[in-house]
Amino acid sequence: MVLIFGGVYQGKLDYALNQFGLSEDEIHRCRETDTDMPNNAKAVYEIDRWILALIQASADVNEKIKQFALENPDAIVIGNDISCGVVPVDPMMRAWRDAVGRSLGILAQQSDEVVRLYCGIPTKLK
Repeated sequence: MVLIFGGVYQGKLDYALNQFGLSEDEIHRCRETDTDMPNNAKAVYEIDRWILALIQASADVNEKIKQFALENPDAIVIGNDISCGVVPVDPMMRAWRDAVGRSLGILAQQSDEVVRLYCGIPTKLK
């Protein structure tokens, strides 16, 4: 697995498309309403949105992330790191922020490669 993360609008998707020769058809774009994740996607974009859908559905996010990692060991996972900055007042948004941070940590442990993008510049962490 490859994990690419960073702030919003930092160039993560462009990096993945160029670095791994992906086409738009190979990318599953997560939505905040989908609690199911396809097991055959080559790349998953904005996994943080899937995590929000899981939070809203009261699902066990840690278990779902671990299951996803086991079932998709070759996936390229792209996510926004929302765990830094201002802590939201809303309890659900706070839970989402915390879950994204924990989930990125779980995915990073399972990944062969971890890349953080900042201002369009990739930094390989693992």
